Amino acid sequence: MEYKQFHDKDNKFNFQTMIYFCEANDNRQLSLYDLLKISSDGAVEDWNQRGMSREVLLEKDYAILVSRVSYRFHRMPRENEAIVLKTWEEKPEPLQLVRAYEFESMDGEKLISGLSSWLAVNPKSRRIVPTKMFTLREAPDLVTEHDCLKYGKIAQPETLELFDEHIVKYSDLDGNGHTNNARYGAFVADALPQDLRHQTFKDFRLNYAKEAMLGQKISIFGERDNEAKKITFIGKTEEGISFEAELYW
Repeated sequence: MEYKQFHDKDNKFNFQTMIYFCEANDNRQLSLYDLLKISSDGAVEDWNQRGMSREVLLEKDYAILVSRVSYRFHRMPRENEAIVLKTWEEKPEPLQLVRAYEFESMDGEKLISGLSSWLAVNPKSRRIVPTKMFTLREAPDLVTEHDCLKYGKIAQPETLELFDEHIVKYSDLDGNGHTNNARYGAFVADALPQDLRHQTFKDFRLNYAKEAMLGQKISIFGERDNEAKKITFIGKTEEGISFEAELYW
């Protein structure tokens, strides 16, 4: 089967692919790591095909970094299933670019809905660039309804227990020199209590606070709330909180 990439009549970027064996977990479903990876790859390729490659952005003193993501799982894609990711920009907030995602089967079944916020950053000063100053393309006015939770602040539980620890290795890094955003999905999955590893989850939210660097230890704390059917993860390095995440079932 030939997998295509194209912008449709609604200017949504269509990123066709398949869930390969290495992208599925032991449930034979798309892993959290590969969910984030495919989402990020689709977003980056959308930028590329609109003339805003990473090289062009760097020449203009921009880097675009994902800040917060939220997903609703209608049905997790399965190993060897052909899917299409549709992704597009929506009306930005003052300091955050907004991007939506829709994962569908090839016959149009809704699989995953997602919404994310991204920061335009000056890579030299590391300062956030207000979205009105990001002028490489005309800012969209589109605002649509989303059937997933809104990205936003994740409350830190009062009682935390240590779930897992991870030393950032060379294979965790990307071209920006810090832990790739998709790797945090693997950190969350590795920190899951054993009896939840085969749980069918409904929602997933992840917030990035501070990049984890090579050699740093990420201690992943959390709290399981069976009444609310939610588990919260707080990843910390010696410099403070690195990420926060929630899974609902």
